Amino acid sequence: MSEATIAKKAAIVDEVTAKFKEAASVVVVDYRGLTVEEVTLLRKQLREAGVEMKVIKNSILSRAAEAAGLEGMGEVFTGPTAVAFSNEDVVAPAKIINDFAKDAKALEIKGGIIEGKVSSLEEVIALAKLPNREGLLSMLLSVLQAPVRNVAYAINAVAEKDGDAA
Repeated sequence: MSEATIAKKAAIVDEVTAKFKEAASVVVVDYRGLTVEEVTLLRKQLREAGVEMKVIKNSILSRAAEAAGLEGMGEVFTGPTAVAFSNEDVVAPAKIINDFAKDAKALEIKGGIIEGKVSSLEEVIALAKLPNREGLLSMLLSVLQAPVRNVAYAINAVAEKDGDAA
């Protein structure tokens, strides 16, 4: 192999290593059996959520994961592999891919990386079942509002009771 080719591959490994380190979450999938239309639709849904999906050679992925300090990813990088990187939303790639896999049976989640930690298939699917960031914030807000709302109801009930007595 020529030195130029080696340098080019090293640059690609460095780029993928940086993506692994910067990503909030990464989902690794086997896309074998998907039609071109299905892959295009999946990429469109991911892109709309700010997620980047790439097909990368397993040897490059393995070297990049090793360089990023992600032990145990080697067994995930077998067969046709596509990788979805999300730098912002941890839940988005897992949720979109898991929902898409329900209709497209050929799409198979292999594993992933969640906030810098190697995650199994089960952990990625559990993450996919969580509500998205907005949903979690909505739940938190309702929990924080509940005590204030209950105090308001109590004050209102006392005021109505006192109003009846007058």
